[in-house]
Formats: sequence, C-alpha cells, structure tokens
Amino acid sequence: MEYIEAVVSAEYQGERLDVFLTEYLADYFDAISRSYVQKLIKDGLVTRKGKVVKANEKVKENDLFDVQFKEPAELEAKPENIPVEIVYEDEDIVVVNKERGMVVHPAAGNHSGTLVNALLYHCKDLSDIGGTIRPGIVHRLDKDTTGLMVVAKNNMSHLFLSSEIKERRVTRKYMALVEGQVMENKGHIDAPIGRHKTDRKKMAVDVRNGKEARTYYTVIERYNEFTLLECTLETGRTHQIRVHLSYIGYPVVGDPVYGRKDTRGMPGQLLHAYNLEFVHPRTKEFMSFKSDMPKEFYELLNKFD
Repeated sequence: MEYIEAVVSAEYQGERLDVFLTEYLADYFDAISRSYVQKLIKDGLVTRKGKVVKANEKVKENDLFDVQFKEPAELEAKPENIPVEIVYEDEDIVVVNKERGMVVHPAAGNHSGTLVNALLYHCKDLSDIGGTIRPGIVHRLDKDTTGLMVVAKNNMSHLFLSSEIKERRVTRKYMALVEGQVMENKGHIDAPIGRHKTDRKKMAVDVRNGKEARTYYTVIERYNEFTLLECTLETGRTHQIRVHLSYIGYPVVGDPVYGRKDTRGMPGQLLHAYNLEFVHPRTKEFMSFKSDMPKEFYELLNKFD
C-alpha cells in the first residue's frame, strides 16, 4: 500500500473533496477518474487527521489528506545511479538542471529513471512531505521541459519553499521558442486553466471552471519563422506556459500535445526553465540561478531559420 499526502491550496477552498483529489492525483497517474477517487474514499483509504472522510464534504485551504492506494511496489521511488546535473547543493536544498526526457517523479508508466530516483541515490535523504512517490519535490517540470528546479532535502525546506511558491515569491522564468512572429514586445496571458473535458491527460483554458492562471512574456528575439520568448509564471498550473501560448496562437515549437502536428523533428517542446530565484529556507539569503539555452534551440534555428 502506497500513500500520498494531499495538501489543499487556496484555489480549491470550498471544493468537494472528490473533485479536489481527482485533480490533485491526476499529476501522479496517466489517467484517473472521479469514480476511482470516490471508491478510495468509500473504502476508507482517504483520511484527515486519522479520520475517514466523505466524498461530498467541502475542503479548506491547508487541509491535509492521507491517501492510500494499491499500486505495484516498484512505484515507490528507489535510489538509482542516474547522472543528474547538480547546480547547487547544501544541507537543505538541491538545485538541478533537468535534462530533456526525464520525468520528475515515479508515476504509472514511469516507475524508474526519474529525477527523484536519481536524487535519492545522490542525496540519500529528501523531504518526505510528498510521500513515497514525490519526496523533495516542491515544483515540477514536464518530462520534455528542461532547466532549473529546486528540491527540498528536509521538511523544513519543503514547507518553506512550498509557502514561498504559494505566495508567489519564487521567480521562475523560461525560454520558449514558439511558432510564428509575436508582434507585441511584451504582454501577459490571463486565462484560467483546468483539466480538458474529454482528455484527462491534457489541460485547457476553461473560463468557467478553470483555476486562475497568469503568464507574462517578453520577446527576446524574432526569427523568420519563430520567436524566442521569455515567459514568467505568476501561477504554476500544469502545462501552463504550453497551454497559454497555444491559446494565443503561438504554440511552443515541438510540443506534441498543444503544438502543431509538424513538430519539426523535435523530441519535445522547446521550453527551458532558465532562471530560478528564491530565498534560502534556512539562511534567508537571496538565491539566483541561470541555465544556458539548450543546444536543441540552436540546432533548430540553424536548420529552419
């Protein structure tokens, strides 16, 4: 039996428990239904402070639910000797430069070879607030998104960084190479995002039921067929930049889900988390990290532009 600790964030205040958990657990599994979540609750596998709960009860911000589920034992994250680029490390945090194709944590269909597996081998200890599947993880990058992530090595760091992200005091900037020429030098996209109505693996702009999502962008350089953008997240919804840029008609080059059918031979979206800034959880020192644009960006520009 594995477990996940699900913490209710502000945007889910007043939501039904089964609705909240369906969306929360969708980050762990390729596909999950509300009926599956309701069965977990009915079977007493979801508790709050050790007490069973009901599917229709309304959740409150900072509520913490323990969710137990039956999955193959190999889903539990185990140490694996996998190379990972460490940008910075101390007793409390690790900053990594994630490579393309690496999933952040184990999930259905990805039981090994993840960033968490690599970090457990490298660090030995990570925070356990994320449960047995997602130790240390306070924010994520998609499988084919490259770049900087901060990981918590203990619970103090995890709680502090999670709070900083929630209060929007962590700066996360991305380079995105998009299809077409973006005419405005800068702008922002303010469009709520929720799960796609028919495809649970996808996200979509959902004005009625979506959660607040805001992305700022600035043109770095224009090319004949593309534009290189700097994108800054104010919120951190799943696939946010990819969904937002596709929504305004400038999908990320190579994006197999939200982009054009012709991915231009790219193995995934050309999206790179190049700048990460935050306050250190223990010393309160301002930390700033940058990562160079990956070679795939240059290779595509040399080939097509």
